[in-house]
Amino acid sequence: MAEVVLNNLIKDYSDGKKLKIRAVNNINLKVNDQEFMVLVGPSGCGKSTTLRMIAGLEEISEGSIKIENKIVNNVLPKDRDIAMVFQNYALYPHMNVYDNMAFGLKLMKHSKLEIKKRVNDAAAILGIEDLLDRKPKALSGGQRQRVAVGRAIVRKPKVFLFDEPLSNLDAKMRVSMRTEISKLHSRLATTMIYVTHDQVEAMTMGDRITVMKDGDIMQVAEPLELYHHPANTFVAGFIGSPSMNFFQGKITRTNNQIKFIEYNESDTPIVLTLQKKESRIASTYLNKEIILGTRPEDISDLTTVNNPISGYAIQAKLEVSEPMGAETFLYLNTGVTPFVAKVRSKNRYLINQIINLNFEPGRIHFFDPKTKNVLK
Repeated sequence: MAEVVLNNLIKDYSDGKKLKIRAVNNINLKVNDQEFMVLVGPSGCGKSTTLRMIAGLEEISEGSIKIENKIVNNVLPKDRDIAMVFQNYALYPHMNVYDNMAFGLKLMKHSKLEIKKRVNDAAAILGIEDLLDRKPKALSGGQRQRVAVGRAIVRKPKVFLFDEPLSNLDAKMRVSMRTEISKLHSRLATTMIYVTHDQVEAMTMGDRITVMKDGDIMQVAEPLELYHHPANTFVAGFIGSPSMNFFQGKITRTNNQIKFIEYNESDTPIVLTLQKKESRIASTYLNKEIILGTRPEDISDLTTVNNPISGYAIQAKLEVSEPMGAETFLYLNTGVTPFVAKVRSKNRYLINQIINLNFEPGRIHFFDPKTKNVLK
C-alpha cells in the first residue's frame, strides 16, 4: 500500500502557438495510505487530468508526484505499480472475461497457476465466477464494469485509480456499484483515488473529498465537514442536492440588534434578526454587502415548527411544489431570489401561494461577496 503526494502540480496545454491553457493550477494534495480519496468537480475542472498525471498518461508541466515516497515524474506507467479503471471499461472484445482479467498478468510473466489463482479470487470477490467464459458483448454494463475492476484487482497494485467508472450505468446500477466499490475498498484496504462529477457518489464513497474548480482545489475535507462547513460559495453550492440557497443583502444594527436585510425592492424583503453566534460573525460586516447561505432542509414550513425562533420567520411565493413522499421540495421566490425549501409536511401547496417559512437558527452561513469565502 502507499500514500500519494502531489506537490505544486501544474499541467499546461498549448494551442500550438503562444497561448497556454492551464488545466491544473499548482495543486498540493496528500492521499494517505489506504485512504479512499474522491476528486469531484464540474466538467473541465482538472480532476481527470490530475488522475491521468498520477497514472503517467499525461506529462507533468511542473511539480512532482510521489508514490510511496518515490518521485515518479519520469517513471513509465507500467512501472508505477498502479491500476486504473476507465470510464469506457476498455475491455478487449475478442477475449473472454478470464483472458481480459489475466492479460496484464501474462505480460508481467506470472505463472499460469498464479494467474489462475488471482483471477479466480478476484472473480469471487466481485461475484462474476460464472461469467469467466463470456465475451464482453454478452455482458451487461454492470457486469462489464465488474470485469474492468477485476482486471485491476488481480494486479494487486499499490494504488487504484478510478476515472468516472459508473457514469455509463443506469441510476439503479450506479447505486449498486458504488456500494460494491466501497465494500471492495474495505476488503482490500488499499489506496484508492476516484474521480467523479457526481457529488452524491463523492459524499457516499469518499473518506475525504477534494473539490476542484478551474484547475484549483477549493477544499479538501471529510464528506460531512464539506457539507456542514463549506469553505466558500462554490463548495456550498456544489455539494448537496438541492444545493445551498444564497441571498444577497447587507448587515445593519437596529436597537442594538444585528439584522440581515435582503436586497429586495419589494415591500417584503427577507429580514432576519440574528442570534448570538450568527450576530457575532455578521457584525464584522456592519453596513456592508454580504451573502447569506442556508441549506434547503434548514428552511421549514412555519405551521410545522413547534417553537419558532423570533426573528427567523420569512414569507415567499411558491412557484413549484414537488412531493417526494416523506418530504416535499418547495421552489419559492422572494421577488428577487429563487430558493428551495425541503420540508416535511402533509400540507397541500398551491402555485403562487404565499407561504410562511422559518430559517433554522445556527444553520446559517455568511460569505464575503468579493472573495466568496465563508466568514467564521
